[in-house]
Amino acid sequence: MTGVYQNGKLKAVRLIGEERTQDFADKYPMLKTALRRWVEVVKAAQWNNPADTKKTFRSADIVGHHAVFNIGGNKCRLIALVHYPSKRVLIQHVLTHAEYDKRDWKA
Repeated sequence: MTGVYQNGKLKAVRLIGEERTQDFADKYPMLKTALRRWVEVVKAAQWNNPADTKKTFRSADIVGHHAVFNIGGNKCRLIALVHYPSKRVLIQHVLTHAEYDKRDWKA
């Protein structure tokens, strides 16, 4: 298995769209630590399938091709595409519950 290296260390997952977590944290600073922690955990994850994702984040839901994560004690939702064979996670949206409930992210 080939891996992705960051700072000279093998990382299991390549995270794409991390800036979305930073943008959201700028609007909602009380979630900055929770979002940063989520990023750290995902970058270190060894996910091969949705069940592995659920082992790491028990409250995560698999919705179609998306993984939906509750962040900061369920204060916001992060929607990502997870491509298990390539070990890539694409953050598509970080939303408040009101934004999530509109379901525009599914389009």
